[in-house]
Amino acid sequence: MNFNHRFLSCICGLALIGCTPLPVEETNPETTTPSTATVSSETTFKGQILPITATAKVKSLGKVFNLEVADTAEKQRIGLMYREELADDRGMLFEFDPARPVSFWMKNCLINLDMIFLKDGVVQSIAKDVPPCESEPCPTYGTPKDIDQVIEIRGGLSDEIGIKEGHEITVTFIES
Repeated sequence: MNFNHRFLSCICGLALIGCTPLPVEETNPETTTPSTATVSSETTFKGQILPITATAKVKSLGKVFNLEVADTAEKQRIGLMYREELADDRGMLFEFDPARPVSFWMKNCLINLDMIFLKDGVVQSIAKDVPPCESEPCPTYGTPKDIDQVIEIRGGLSDEIGIKEGHEITVTFIES
């Protein structure tokens, strides 16, 4: 009986060890407050750099952008937060199905961005040279029109290259 009792105790102990959660480091940028000394290393960790999985061509201008695609709610939430630069041939694509009015904010963004709002491949609106949010509540940028895609590019670039409402932009996904 004593042997069975010890054996049962060992089995129960092992089962409890298996139920103990592993410690997980908090990575939510809205709840994590890094110290001043670690801001630069922490901001790189909090942001995201996604692979290029699409291109966007502005038909009338011949300009092509290589796009990171924010294809999940979490990737869309993070977007281009914490980026210190964005090359002139790069951007990020956000898709919405079904099409609907959408708005974006610039919380935790470090650079100005242009937000190009599309419906069926046609530019409906552009929020130009939108600055980072300086204090909360952060302003939002969008359009009341139904939108199925938004492309974010470097701030001011849409004016520099001449992207306007009504221009057609063809998004092509890259096969992997």
